[in-house]
Amino acid sequence: MLLDDVAARRVSAAPGPLRVGTVATPALLSGAHDVAGPLLARAARSGLDHVFVADHVSFHVGAGMDGLTQAALIAGLEPSLEIVVGVYLLALRHPVPVARQIATLCQASPGRLVLGVGVGGEDRHEIEVCGVDPRTRGARTDACLEALRGLLAGRPTSSDGPWFEFDEALVLPAPEPAVPLLVGGRSEAAIRRTARFGEGWLATWVSPRRFGVATGQVEELASQAGRELATWSHGLQIWVGVDDDRQRARARLARGMQDMYRIPFEPFERYSPYGSPAEIAEFLAPYVEAGCTRFNVMPVAATPEHEVEAVAEIRERLLGL
Repeated sequence: MLLDDVAARRVSAAPGPLRVGTVATPALLSGAHDVAGPLLARAARSGLDHVFVADHVSFHVGAGMDGLTQAALIAGLEPSLEIVVGVYLLALRHPVPVARQIATLCQASPGRLVLGVGVGGEDRHEIEVCGVDPRTRGARTDACLEALRGLLAGRPTSSDGPWFEFDEALVLPAPEPAVPLLVGGRSEAAIRRTARFGEGWLATWVSPRRFGVATGQVEELASQAGRELATWSHGLQIWVGVDDDRQRARARLARGMQDMYRIPFEPFERYSPYGSPAEIAEFLAPYVEAGCTRFNVMPVAATPEHEVEAVAEIRERLLGL
């Protein structure tokens, strides 16, 4: 097995600076501009490094929003924040029009987009209604990532199948600076995918020890393949419940996660901290020690304003470690 056979050691690349951001809340994503704008401005004033958005086409009961469309909306409303898409279901799209969307967004907002890519699978029906066999989503993602890296570099790129065929596709101008690609997923295939295509691993629901082992293996495998990165940007996407009353924080967090994923909270409780910002920062500190340099924090608090303020405080505490 990959996790047993590859030594979990750090190679020469240094970690990037610590970056902490918050999820684009429902009020921000679905609210009118006069609602979303002030929330984004509050996030920018608070010192947060980025806002991140999810991506779903038809999740469980038909819910979802297009991640790149939301990234473009945020880029237009708030010019100072980085936008992270975490994670984009690339296998459900054709890589050439995706490359054009990214290139167009980056012309207006260069250097502000980070693209996280995952295979999905929490709702297999979502994949099926897009005309994709869920069993092929990993292989499709690999093929899409290989094509996307060439297209976003401004190179003529071809593919001879089996998922799509095109010859000498070209998307110009290429984004400058280049768009960092993060790869999500907990499987061994995701570790290999990150080593092959990514600038970092985007983890979720893992322990600090697993985080350190897996990212060490990513870097080792990348080095073995001749990919030498100056810096890595490994991240953690994590739900948190924020309230000075821990039981109230837990109840609110459990309700939010169960409503989203349609599964019980208890199996994920050990990976999902709740309590005050100080308690949550203490929970996250071992991930920093394990090499995490990017936190996508999904807060559940009394109001969207409280959520932004809580993540900002968590950030300040982590930077003070």
